[in-house]
Amino acid sequence: QVQLGESGGGLVQAGGSLRLSCATSGDSLSDYTMGWFRQAPGKEREFVAAISWSASRTVYADSFKGRFIISRDNAKKTVYLQMNSLKPEDTAVYYCTIGRIAGLSFESRGTWGQGTQVTVSS
Repeated sequence: QVQLGESGGGLVQAGGSLRLSCATSGDSLSDYTMGWFRQAPGKEREFVAAISWSASRTVYADSFKGRFIISRDNAKKTVYLQMNSLKPEDTAVYYCTIGRIAGLSFESRGTWGQGTQVTVSS
């Protein structure tokens, strides 16, 4: 069984960048397709991006195309989310999860990390 742990969140000014990491322990990361979601206060959790086990395929929700980049390093058992041109509305807790790419979205298998807080000030 794999465990997930997000890090890299923090406080950043609008227009700035952050790189989130999702470190895994347990099974080999290369067995899994991974995704990032976020949840803002008072809102439902929403899909951000996903990456296949080989990194041959990536999927992004429309809101993040061109600003966010998902990548992975299977040797380091880590998935990354590079977030650029951040906006105050990107403020949320960001989670990584295991699942499968379904069309232009992603379905979690139900394994989640604890999340990392991203706060973007205006």
